[in-house]
Amino acid sequence: MTTTAVAFDQVSKAYGEVRAVDGLTLSLHPGQTVALLGPNGAGKSTTLDLLLGLKQPDSGSVRLFGTSPREAIVAGRVGAMLQSGGLMDEVTVAEIVGLACDLHPKPYKANDVLARAGITQIADRKVNKLSGGQAQRVRFALATAGDSDLIVLDEPTTGMDVTTRQAFWATMREQADQGRTVLFATHYLEEADAVADRVLVLHRGRLLADGTAAEIKAKAGARRISFDLEGPIDPDALRELPFLAHLSVSGSTVRIQSSDADATVHALYGLGLYPRNLEVAGLGLEQAFVAITEAEEARTS
Repeated sequence: MTTTAVAFDQVSKAYGEVRAVDGLTLSLHPGQTVALLGPNGAGKSTTLDLLLGLKQPDSGSVRLFGTSPREAIVAGRVGAMLQSGGLMDEVTVAEIVGLACDLHPKPYKANDVLARAGITQIADRKVNKLSGGQAQRVRFALATAGDSDLIVLDEPTTGMDVTTRQAFWATMREQADQGRTVLFATHYLEEADAVADRVLVLHRGRLLADGTAAEIKAKAGARRISFDLEGPIDPDALRELPFLAHLSVSGSTVRIQSSDADATVHALYGLGLYPRNLEVAGLGLEQAFVAITEAEEARTS
């Protein structure tokens, strides 16, 4: 890939003593679907604001398709769906989508935009009468009112039901397959695992991990062990197992995270325990995310 859609070069942004973004360097390319993850306060919203030109960096540079964010947006190359900012009241869905299409330099037909967002049936409804999930779909329609090269989404599926979320991500995959860059911030880590080609993990404004979901899971360096035990369970004895990263006991079920699953299971039998329904598997993206960020907190505290 020779074209760079997004380029952050040593970008920093502070609010008083708080460094929301701290020396961030990254590049995104056409056709990628990229998930931006991080705990609250990690700098995700500030990063998106800098990308969209809503805030200016204290140092470093942000470029979209080789130009400034403002130039790229004016040219119609960027569509955005943000959490902040409301929708105009007392206008219909069709009217607000039609306005977005009229304003876009490379607009789609309004009826096509309504259909893609799954809101044709509510086109005549006033915006202030929409449910949370319906309002999210309208915001998505506004973000895709024209032929943009970069689509930026901040918590896009909040309030959507399961069926609507699946349809939404199918549409986003189509956008990426057509060569567009899709960047989304989400707290639904299962979505990032299922949808993203690339996962970025921010922590205190720094890029902590960058790779595929599988690479992020491997970076956590731990595996999940789960099993059932008969009779009373002594958590203190289980905490003595080697390479233990996390332990939870729920009824007769024990769940462990271990940095060396083979050694942990061997020691389990050495305690004279006989686990039933033993399962050993890699971490899911959510568990890997927690493990990576907790390890960084421990390192920097």
